[in-house]
Formats: sequence, C-alpha cells, structure tokens
Amino acid sequence: MSEHTVLLDVQHLQTYFPIKGGVVHKTVGHVHAVEDVSFQIREQETFGLVGESGCGKSTTGRTILRLIEPTGGKIFFDGQDLCQLDREAMRQKRRDMQLVFQDPYSSLNPRMTVRRLLEEPLQTHFTLTQKEMNEQVLWIAHAVGLSPEQLERYPHQFSGGQRQRVSIARALITKPRFVVADEPVSALDVSIQAQILNLLFSLQEELKLSYLFISHDLNVVRHISNRIGVMYLGRIMEQGNTESVYRNPLHPYTRALLSAIPKLDPLEEKHRIQLEGDVPSPANPPKGCPFHDRCSKCMEICKQSVPEEKELEPGHRVSCHLYD
Repeated sequence: MSEHTVLLDVQHLQTYFPIKGGVVHKTVGHVHAVEDVSFQIREQETFGLVGESGCGKSTTGRTILRLIEPTGGKIFFDGQDLCQLDREAMRQKRRDMQLVFQDPYSSLNPRMTVRRLLEEPLQTHFTLTQKEMNEQVLWIAHAVGLSPEQLERYPHQFSGGQRQRVSIARALITKPRFVVADEPVSALDVSIQAQILNLLFSLQEELKLSYLFISHDLNVVRHISNRIGVMYLGRIMEQGNTESVYRNPLHPYTRALLSAIPKLDPLEEKHRIQLEGDVPSPANPPKGCPFHDRCSKCMEICKQSVPEEKELEPGHRVSCHLYD
C-alpha cells in the first residue's frame, strides 16, 4: 500500500462532551471521548479501528465526518483541512465521505421505498435528470446484489443482511472516495457477516474506496484491514500493519485483547490474559497512561506521564513506557 498517497490524515484529534450540572445547567466537566488520536489512511486502504465498547471508536469516525464537531486537532482529507470548512462546503464534501451504520433499520426511513432512499442522496448532491437518476439507482442496486423488483419495497420487507446492502448502496451511490463503516456486520448472523464483508471487499476494488472500519471483533478486523489501530479510553495504544500487530503485539492491552480470541483448535493451549478491574470513566480519566491501573506491567512512570508514541518496526507504533 506504500505506493498509494495518503487520503486521510488525522492529527491529534480531540472530542470532548460537556457534562452539565446544577440548576442552571452549568458545565461542570467533560467526557474525554477522543484524546490525541493520530493516524493516516491511504487511497484504497482499509484501516481497522478496534477496541472495547465505549473506547471512542464510533465518536472518532463521526468526528472525522464532522457529524460531531472536534474539540481540537486537524483532519486533512486529500490535503484539505476539514476543520476549516464552513457548513455548506462541508455539506458538498460529504459526497466524497460517507457513513455505513451498525443498525441499517434505524438509519433507513421506513416510509420510503428503497428506490426513494437511493434517489435522495443523488438529489442532495447532484443535478440529474430522472433518466440519469434511474441509471445510477439500477447500477448501485446491481453492485450490492439487489434486484430491480426489490427497489419498490420498504425497509421492513427485507432481512437484516438485505437491509445492510441497502444501507451500503445508499452510502456508495454518490461514488465517495472514503467510507466510515461503523460496526457494519456486528448486528448480523455470522453467515451473513461473511457475505457483507466480501461485498465491501469487491466494492472497494471496483470503486477504489478507502475504509475506516470500526469493530470490536478482532477476527473481522483482521480479515478486512490492511492496518489497524487498537483504541483504549479515547487513545490509540498501538497501530501498524495488521499481520505485524497480530503476530507481534507490543502493548499489554493489545496482547490481552488477542488472547481472548477463541481458538479454532480445541486442543491448542490457551493463554488468556485476564484484565483486572473495569475501564475507567472517560469523564475522569486516570493520570498518566490510561491503561496503567489494569496493566500487569505497570511501573511508577506509567502512573505519572502519558507515554509518547514510538515506531519500533517500520509502520508499527506503540504508546507504552516499556519501550522508553
């Protein structure tokens, strides 16, 4: 992937949500949902963002699309800083940046047929004749495996897997260059998951797409991603080429996550790393390394300062004081 240019460059991204309290709803604190996150996604590359529920993965994806406004940092898309765009310029830019939701049923208007659902983004972003619009709708329906007859149905008349195909078609009909796929298969049966992942693969090649693929399922992320970032309490603890991270996990948190993956061979010995305690609250993150109070390798410096990110292998970075 090194021959491809960088499409998305996220630098020191922060997203805080205010906590209101008292009679006058004064801001009494902040939830640190995303804290100093940096990564790049190249053209036609899939970057997998993985971590436990509540670690800030989905907030990161939505902040990149500016569906949530960032508190700090920069987001460069094709060399342009998205944070500097006004509302109208960002609206126009969204034809190049789309989102596939986890739950297609809640993201599709139940009162609209599939045809109307697919026509709506075209009407928003382009000026097309009805004939041109029909051609685009039929093209994307065929690309995601929907028949022309299914275009006249409503979302409730489809299975979960078919609804996700509609959701993917709606995201891709504007021919974007970048897609945030937020847990797109987690609500589906395992057999259907494979079909949707293979569909995302083929569409990536056909349309030359770049993906930010968000998931808590390490097996799914390994299957689809070129590179991955492991997130904990709003920070990326480790990132690198997928096989490099899976083969040689550097951060204690990454090792614990990978040890929890079920083994296919029942006779293979398991070395499950049990994490002590609970994930701290992002409203009151611990001082120092956010993982230190659950880490078996914790040292005194871990409690005092946040580790800097270091590149230990080409493209393989980790934020951990073990490597100071």
